[in-house]
Amino acid sequence: MIIIIGNQKGGAGKSTLTLLLANYLTLVKKRTVTVIDMDYQESLSQKFEKAKVLENEEPYEVVKAALEDFPDLLEVMKTDSQALILIDLPGKLDDDGLLPVFKAAELVICPFAYDEFSFESTVLFSVVLKKVSPDCRLLFIPNRVKANVKYDTQVDVNEQLSKFGPVLQAIPDRIDFQRTSTFQTPLAVFPVVRPVFDALYKQYLKLTPDE
Repeated sequence: MIIIIGNQKGGAGKSTLTLLLANYLTLVKKRTVTVIDMDYQESLSQKFEKAKVLENEEPYEVVKAALEDFPDLLEVMKTDSQALILIDLPGKLDDDGLLPVFKAAELVICPFAYDEFSFESTVLFSVVLKKVSPDCRLLFIPNRVKANVKYDTQVDVNEQLSKFGPVLQAIPDRIDFQRTSTFQTPLAVFPVVRPVFDALYKQYLKLTPDE
């Protein structure tokens, strides 16, 4: 299954969310996962290489790839029907190389924040995605939501985004997210992200009804 984590807006937390989800799927659900790092900052592949230097046993592989590499990667990824492929997209929409990625995706997870610029970028991303791949399932995760902050636009934003797909439970902003690596998630972070990922997994990713 090919899963995109994307948004046009930089700073939405795509890479961190990809990392947290990959750790959850491998460490908690024992699924086979490959992460494709297409983000220009290459933060995930850099973390992966650092972990290998420390001789940690990685629970999954992180592959650095450009958009033009995707068609060849897709042929390889099709060989294991039960594997989960997480793709951390670059924060842009003006590259034709995105088209085959959008068309191949079976699920798209879009992290966003409750601010004007993030909302506009999220809507634009959603419109383009649905135009290219109308049947693709699109989910939204409010990300890096600050505690004790009242977001006046929250109800309206959720209502507008729900026209494209479900808005899941928010993930709060936590400084210890920065300590997440490609082989572990800090224990204090698991209770924060697990309710969101449990719901996501139960609804979209589980292999069997009783899993």
